[in-house]
Amino acid sequence: MFFQLLNWQSLLDILLFATGIFFLYRTLISFGAWKIVYGVLIAVVFFVVSIQLGLKGIEWIYRNVSQVAVLSLIVLFQPELRRLFEKAASLRRQKGRGFDEQFLGLIAQNLIQMAQKNIGAIIVIPGKESIEAWVKGGFPLNASPSGPLILSIFDPNSPGHDGALILQDGMFKDFGVRLPVSQSGRLSDEYGTRHQAAMGLCEKTDAMIAVVSEERGNISIFHKGSMHPAEEQNTLIEMMTSHCRDTGFFDRLRSTKKPGKSLWIEIIASLIVASVFWFSIISDQGELLEKFITAPVEYTATAENVVLSGEKINDARLHLSGSKSDLNMISPGSLRVKIDLSKVAAGEQMVLINEDNIRLPKGIKLLDVEPGSVTINIVTLSRIEVPVKPQIIGSLPKKVKLKAIKVIPERISVFMPSVQSGDSPKSIITTPIYLESIQETTTLFCKIISSPQIQPVEKRWPDVEVTIVVEPESIDTQ
Repeated sequence: MFFQLLNWQSLLDILLFATGIFFLYRTLISFGAWKIVYGVLIAVVFFVVSIQLGLKGIEWIYRNVSQVAVLSLIVLFQPELRRLFEKAASLRRQKGRGFDEQFLGLIAQNLIQMAQKNIGAIIVIPGKESIEAWVKGGFPLNASPSGPLILSIFDPNSPGHDGALILQDGMFKDFGVRLPVSQSGRLSDEYGTRHQAAMGLCEKTDAMIAVVSEERGNISIFHKGSMHPAEEQNTLIEMMTSHCRDTGFFDRLRSTKKPGKSLWIEIIASLIVASVFWFSIISDQGELLEKFITAPVEYTATAENVVLSGEKINDARLHLSGSKSDLNMISPGSLRVKIDLSKVAAGEQMVLINEDNIRLPKGIKLLDVEPGSVTINIVTLSRIEVPVKPQIIGSLPKKVKLKAIKVIPERISVFMPSVQSGDSPKSIITTPIYLESIQETTTLFCKIISSPQIQPVEKRWPDVEVTIVVEPESIDTQ
């Protein structure tokens, strides 16, 4: 069955699906959104397994609460999604000549010296994401790196020693810069403003921040929302080198090397996941099912001068067959059984109900109809004139009596079933006229009431003018 489904469209569909999965995975992982990755993977695996095992209850839950589940995931992973979109909005590749081993060695050496002298400091090495949206203030420097310059920037008497030094393009770009303070509560209150600011920036970007504590005389590295101690110079160089390698800022390691083994594993895994998910959905939606639907019966386009007489069948029960996806597209009331009477001659006849009477969606077959036919009686109409009778209800009040009832028009030309010999022509009546409220001669305009078999020649019924003529009732004198 699967090989029958394979064509260039399905292969392209799987390839595009796998590409989307791969880039979504890489984006989420690069932003540290592991919770979203695990949550989505668990949901997808659970859904695919339930389909393959035919777990109808789980499948029903997924079908009916999928939208609620998406909203729940958004609420559950709101912090990670917000961080993801913030990073995506500010994502851009930092350009420049980057950092070399000598530059990083200089930074590590001076961090050790400041820690030994209990001089507080905070140095930022940006990542792939721009930090401009998160930092404020500071003073432009754009100076070549040197040890004395670092020590003078963080000298307690320097005006910008409480701020951060920003490294960019192998130079000292800005100093005295203010960083966003963390609001996550990951650090305890015993850590000062420098540590809280470093945590705040590494939570919002992929930058690496080195902090020297003037109270403790130790060095901490903040990266990807975590704090790591780094007391040795070699440890500092290794951590900064790894960061620059990942971000592409390390000149000596920036090269056009071939994709690693892990990258090929991710690509193959994306293709496998996309293929399994695609075949699961297609096989599930392609499963042939049967369904019963009740559809209304409509009688249309009767020939001129004929009318449908007698009882009519108003509903038909349709037995349909098709794929699950096609059957699910049929909503209640979307199907109609239409019986065309334009070519049916007068008399009692039987009309079959089949696919010609029903406009079925593509991929849906009609297996059976109940009833399979309808018996109709087509009656020829004759043009005759019938009298109009006012529908009088009740009696006049006392002291007045009815003198006459005048009707305009008195007769109306209509089409109606032919009158058999010996039968008297039918009449039509008006809407009710109540005499209780009439105390003087009154003219009323009434509508016509007739059976569906009687139709006006003029296509619509005229208004009927009814005049009730009354006079005072005579008083007998003794």
